[in-house]
Amino acid sequence: MDGILIINKPQGSTSHDIVYKVKKMLSEKVGHTGTLDPNATGVLPLLIGKGTLCSKYLINHDKIYEVKLKLGIKTDTADIEGKAIEEKEVPKNSLDEENVKNILKTFLGKQEQKPPMYSAIKVKGKKLYEYARKGQVVEIEPRKIEIYEINLNSINVAKKEINFTVHCSKGTYIRSLCEDIAEKLETVGFMKNLNRTKVGNFSINQSTTLEQFEKDLPTGHFGLITIEEFFSDKNDIKLNANKMKHFINGVKITFKLPDGIYKIYDEFGTFIGIGIVEKGLLKRDIVI
Repeated sequence: MDGILIINKPQGSTSHDIVYKVKKMLSEKVGHTGTLDPNATGVLPLLIGKGTLCSKYLINHDKIYEVKLKLGIKTDTADIEGKAIEEKEVPKNSLDEENVKNILKTFLGKQEQKPPMYSAIKVKGKKLYEYARKGQVVEIEPRKIEIYEINLNSINVAKKEINFTVHCSKGTYIRSLCEDIAEKLETVGFMKNLNRTKVGNFSINQSTTLEQFEKDLPTGHFGLITIEEFFSDKNDIKLNANKMKHFINGVKITFKLPDGIYKIYDEFGTFIGIGIVEKGLLKRDIVI
């Protein structure tokens, strides 16, 4: 079984938990392309079997999140799992709809963002959360990110909560974004809920729950995206038996085609894998 499975991750489970459970069900190699916090839900692409070879094509994908920001309280982890370390009044005008929309717009575009201390980024060989748990302070280098779109969904004045949707680049920390938005609203805040609705071209509509996947597994109908389907937008190359032998053995073949990624088929039209043409030479990339 080779391909990509889109799981709708439940709250309370780690990405590793999901990988372990699916691996146990399939007895196949399983990986993922980026973790979701235990408290977060939504799209978690899993790479199954030789689908793991597609990982390099997935790591730079942008993402879309639905976010709930709680104002007036700051936590040490910047999310609901943390301990409250500061409380601050939320000015009445801060929750004015036009004001919130205007503040959100200021985050559009390319920028630098400082990751939260409770993150897996490594500094001098240790993860930041390891320093944080010991109360140690380290210098965190800001990272370049981009916010493509950010829109207000609703405001709950009584609960001092803001719901918004954000489309952002790889490497964006929504917990940090929530704290930065709260600061511009002249208060403090933390990320209360996070639901990832899209990763690259993978959307929540394509996902299945872990329970539904287990139920559908015996039927074989559980929405696995094959490697061929994943590269459906790429052009085809058909190879005869002699050239196919060279291709599979990793020998570069002369091909006068534009540089790029191609789907490779044998002379009978069977999908074999993915090849890359570079400077007039076709080389093997993925063989299923």
